[in-house]
Amino acid sequence: MRTERLLQLLQILRQHRHPVSGQFLAEALNVSIRTLYRDIATLQAQGAQIEGEPGIGYVLKPGFFLPPLMLKEQEVAALMLGMRWVSTFADQPLAAAAQEALAKVTAVLPSDVMPGANEVPLRVGPPVKLQDEDLSLLRKAIQLERQLAITYQDQSGQSTNRVIWPFAIGYFQDGRILAAWCESRQDFRHFRTDRIRQAMLLDQRYPKRRHDLFREWQAQQLAPPQRSERKMSRMTRNETTLLNGALNKEK
Repeated sequence: MRTERLLQLLQILRQHRHPVSGQFLAEALNVSIRTLYRDIATLQAQGAQIEGEPGIGYVLKPGFFLPPLMLKEQEVAALMLGMRWVSTFADQPLAAAAQEALAKVTAVLPSDVMPGANEVPLRVGPPVKLQDEDLSLLRKAIQLERQLAITYQDQSGQSTNRVIWPFAIGYFQDGRILAAWCESRQDFRHFRTDRIRQAMLLDQRYPKRRHDLFREWQAQQLAPPQRSERKMSRMTRNETTLLNGALNKEK
């Protein structure tokens, strides 16, 4: 089967850090050199970062690439429902990425599965009116474990400048929450992303790992509140349970 051959081609390329000649690949797969070139073009079109050309060789660059998978009907339904939710409620870049991913999954579904996939009886509810946002900078800060300098406006309209250590974003139907350690408050805080007026990525990494911050945050949320503990904001209390459940998946 061609699908199995494409998977085998990927496995061979993954085993070599340096360019591999087309002739070697063709012989390993027991195909003609023309067939090999077509297979490489197919994988490149599907997103595999294969670099090279005839006479030089080919190499697979490191990156995210999922080869063809055999999915059960419920697994297809779960994927499509999840991508539809993200395309409806996530910020602009993630929503666009979800739509593109959904199109790619739909394009490779077998013909006998396609009608059922488009008629999946699992639908995302109607979107509420959310502010159009681009949270790419926040996600980058989390990924790089870098500090953020933000200007934040509270519910009363007062603005404060803060340096925070962001470690997670919670996506909800009525808004998005950034979870972070706040240097000025010396405590964990949850920030509504639509109230972040300015954000600047700083050069400094925060002194803890992102997963360590999450574990400390989780322990604080699960601990029984003390009488002397100052109440957190209404949004924080309302969202904490959902955010905790979502972030548990990182464990």
